[in-house]
Amino acid sequence: MDARTILIRPVISEKSYALIAEGKYTFRVDDRAHKTQIAQAVEEVFGVGVAGVRTAKVRSKPKRRGLTKGRTRAWKKAIVQVAPGERIELFEGGQTA
Repeated sequence: MDARTILIRPVISEKSYALIAEGKYTFRVDDRAHKTQIAQAVEEVFGVGVAGVRTAKVRSKPKRRGLTKGRTRAWKKAIVQVAPGERIELFEGGQTA
């Protein structure tokens, strides 16, 4: 898999922005990607060293629109710990002091 197809997009939430202070960045990733592929993709795309990767499967949720029932799609997220002293500039714009 290509690095650009492994990392789908960053996860934008209060919890993910709180983790940035600890040097942890959250991404939505391809379901088939494993931790070493995710670490290599982050190093290639952002040029930072990766200290660790944690992954989690996010379950689908039931949704309803009128009488139509359905579910959201399940997805995989990765919390990437970058090496000490390094940052990913992509996330720095949305933080407020």
